[in-house]
Amino acid sequence: MYPSAPLSRRARTLAIATAAAFTIALVPTGAALAAAPAPAAKCDNRNNNTVSKLLECVDADGAREHLEALQAIADANGDTRAAGTPGYEASVDYVVETLEAAGWNVSIDEFPFTYVGPSTLTQLTPVNAEYPTGPFTGSGPGNVTAAVVPVDIQLGIGNTSTSGCEPADFAAFPAGSIALIQRGTCPFADKAINADAAGAAGVIIFNQGNDATDARNGLIVGTLGGSNVVDIPVVGASYQQGVALSQAGSSAHVFVPAPESRPQKNVIAEKSGVNDDNVVMAGAHLDSVQAGPGINDNGSGSASLLELAQSISKLEPQNTVRLAWWGAEEAGLIGSEEYVAELSQEERDRIALYLNFDMVASPNHIFMVYDGDETGWNAPQGVPIPDGSVQIEDLFESYYTSVGQPYDDAQFSGRSDYDAFIRVGIPAGGLFTGAEVVKTAEQQAIWGGVAGESYDQCYHQACDTLDNINMAAFDVNVDAIALAVLAYAYSTESVNGVVGVPVPGGLTLPAPAGPEGVVNGDAGGLEHDHDHGPTETD
Repeated sequence: MYPSAPLSRRARTLAIATAAAFTIALVPTGAALAAAPAPAAKCDNRNNNTVSKLLECVDADGAREHLEALQAIADANGDTRAAGTPGYEASVDYVVETLEAAGWNVSIDEFPFTYVGPSTLTQLTPVNAEYPTGPFTGSGPGNVTAAVVPVDIQLGIGNTSTSGCEPADFAAFPAGSIALIQRGTCPFADKAINADAAGAAGVIIFNQGNDATDARNGLIVGTLGGSNVVDIPVVGASYQQGVALSQAGSSAHVFVPAPESRPQKNVIAEKSGVNDDNVVMAGAHLDSVQAGPGINDNGSGSASLLELAQSISKLEPQNTVRLAWWGAEEAGLIGSEEYVAELSQEERDRIALYLNFDMVASPNHIFMVYDGDETGWNAPQGVPIPDGSVQIEDLFESYYTSVGQPYDDAQFSGRSDYDAFIRVGIPAGGLFTGAEVVKTAEQQAIWGGVAGESYDQCYHQACDTLDNINMAAFDVNVDAIALAVLAYAYSTESVNGVVGVPVPGGLTLPAPAGPEGVVNGDAGGLEHDHDHGPTETD
């Protein structure tokens, strides 16, 4: 168990004009003004019911203390906090104890979960090497030692691989071998299903290597888009490992353990408002991938909400505030999907909006807002954008404008825990600082950092530790998250038409300055499914 400790407080205040109610007013852009931090005791003992008081008390230093706790949990539990592991259970304990100490009404929402333990990939000939790997969601279990047979692969920069996309690719495939398939062109599921039909005993899907970026060279572990898609083991590999495995005379051992039933937990915290029929929700996934501790993905979102929860412990909101820490997001958005599925229609109707925070402190970040108005990216076919989502986007964009931070659009893709909410018509929005997509020179000129490197080079890797956090980006987003939750705690009229009350002290923000329009491929990374593994090549 990890008992909660008092947090240090160090923050800035925002120059905000007094207004009669929460509005996004057309006023000149203002910048955040530095202010002396409020003493910890002052923050802990007062009702932080105005924007200026709240932003004195929430900051990245306070949120980092929670990241340090999550890092310590991972260190003590095999360097992971993945769903189904002791590290996740300890993370849940820490969140619950912290929230209860802050006076929140805390409940545990348990849901069924099928756990698949660590997998292995070992090349036996012509070289002997063990490679980092993981099972694709939807893989079958298996313990296979066999010859490795490349399937229509293309090596080198500029390749246009269609490996495994057609049954004809397996025309001469020797049954009982391990199919070595390259990323490219079609969904991973098509590749795995074609291999299974051709009699493959197992599948290794390696990255494409069609350019020099880490996104196209590093270890790729994705999803086949469902459960039990194939009966044979399917694991991932990097491009260089694929090159090694493609050598003549190659053989390998592939192991994916049998699944186990291990029910998992969401943590739900609530503070009742005057209008308990109008619920403002904000959430972040608490689990990491098996490969690492997940401090940016998604300790950053989880810690931001814990810092907020402690800072508004004495708030008396107009609308009920409900915060959520989701489990098994990395395994396919399971915790949030199960939560929403269990709600009655009456309970769903009470939820005014949902705010999602997944990776908000990427080391080579850019600031992005979910693109509810589709000015930068069209949502994928079939992904709904409920009415009110545009207004949530506007609030975050106005906040960034008010503090002089450039921002851009990330596709409203449903590739994180907000998916379950938008599928039932609940307005949603959120923030994102980037995953494996590579920063361009144009973006470097705007946000700094390093062009030619991904937004998060440790995405889904063991190096996603405390050292992987950009504290400047974290500080901006902790404030943005706090301001949005506080604003909607008083009124959601702009989103769902439910009239609230003025924010004490007022809240006036400038009109959004507009996105920079420089997000490169993969729609800001959200289209690539930065949450639970890609479903297809791009």
